[in-house]
Amino acid sequence: MEQTVESILIYGAAIILCVVVIVIYLRKKTKESRLVDEKIKIAKEEGLHEPVSLHPYVDVNSCIQTGACIAACPEKDILGIRNGKATIINASRCIGHGACFHACPTEAITLRIGTEKRGVELPHVSQNFETNVPGIFIAGELGGMGLIKNAVEQGRQAVENIIKTFNKNHNADYDLIIIGAGPAGISGTLTAKKHGLKYLLLEQDTLGGTVFTFPRKKIIMTSPMDLPLYGKIKLFETSKSELLDLWHTVLNKNGIIVSENSKVESILSESGIFKVTTIKDEQFTSARVLLAIGRRGTPRKLNVPGEMKEKVAYRLLEPEEISGKHIIVVGGGDSAIESALLLADQNHVILSYRNEVFSRIKPLNNIALNKAVAEGKLELKLKSNLLSIEDETIRLSVNDNGEAIELQNDLVYIFAGGELPTQFLEKAGIKITKKFGETVMKH
Repeated sequence: MEQTVESILIYGAAIILCVVVIVIYLRKKTKESRLVDEKIKIAKEEGLHEPVSLHPYVDVNSCIQTGACIAACPEKDILGIRNGKATIINASRCIGHGACFHACPTEAITLRIGTEKRGVELPHVSQNFETNVPGIFIAGELGGMGLIKNAVEQGRQAVENIIKTFNKNHNADYDLIIIGAGPAGISGTLTAKKHGLKYLLLEQDTLGGTVFTFPRKKIIMTSPMDLPLYGKIKLFETSKSELLDLWHTVLNKNGIIVSENSKVESILSESGIFKVTTIKDEQFTSARVLLAIGRRGTPRKLNVPGEMKEKVAYRLLEPEEISGKHIIVVGGGDSAIESALLLADQNHVILSYRNEVFSRIKPLNNIALNKAVAEGKLELKLKSNLLSIEDETIRLSVNDNGEAIELQNDLVYIFAGGELPTQFLEKAGIKITKKFGETVMKH
């Protein structure tokens, strides 16, 4: 009898302990889900919940709540766990490096571009990076992959795919012409060198592509990567100067020359050979072409009177050399905010944005902007629009009634995004379609 009572007490205590543990666990999960619900609510109010470009998509049937995706994401609060499944919180802050994609042990995450409501224009590219024009390949930002690590990986893979289908018996000047000396183009060129292809690397500006247009001290986010003919590069945060120094070192070490200031005007296919013509009227022929250019083929203009004046610029290279000026920076993205902050220490800077809130900027930029405004270092004018630009002034509308004010001004920086080089691509025969939530990276 005593043994039976003792057994009942032991088993009863064990059951109570299990119930307590389960209750604590469930309460903890419920609390965490409530916190994620609250973050999603705030994200929706601030316009950050809907993705604007590349973003993770979670297959809830495969997700087992490991949290690996959340731990791997350096941006934080892009994803959260709600009701035992990973879910999107601040999708518009995703910069597309795919850390969550690689971290998920059950392969529940894919990367998609655009949404059912918001499409993103992209050229047609197969899984082998070949466009609808056989022989023309695309890698990097133009194909939807903006992060340096992804661009480097795509450049390498694209050239390796070219090699698989490549026939050296041709009459062209080159086996491969790479257009664009940014991360994807550099990686593609190194891969071509590694496999002994006869190649030509053309760049419309200078080495670095889009990276070159960044301010000198801009911090660039990336991830460790494997660069062909160089090896592992363990970078997480770096500056433009450091990154350009790295590209120079790698290219010099391998004897690779970049043909700079050689903007390609057209690519024509003739009997299986591509004739590439630059704006300098140079003509080259090649058996294959790799397009590794950016999506911002041409800076988007505001089309306001005076925009052609010399004091108007669409990129900021040396902010430390500008002082004592009255400057207006126009735009609501990270480039506009980072440029305004870089100029604010030595100048009187106004940041003008047409909307009521910033909807897709990095959290650290948001914090730095609020701090600069609070300290009076930078003047912020939301719901404003630049109306015209004069030699020493600008006119700005500053409220819903269209009230215009005139402000002293020496320099204008416009960061309104870029226009996809549609005409150039279509002239080469490449189809462009709008992607509404299409998967661009899957296991």
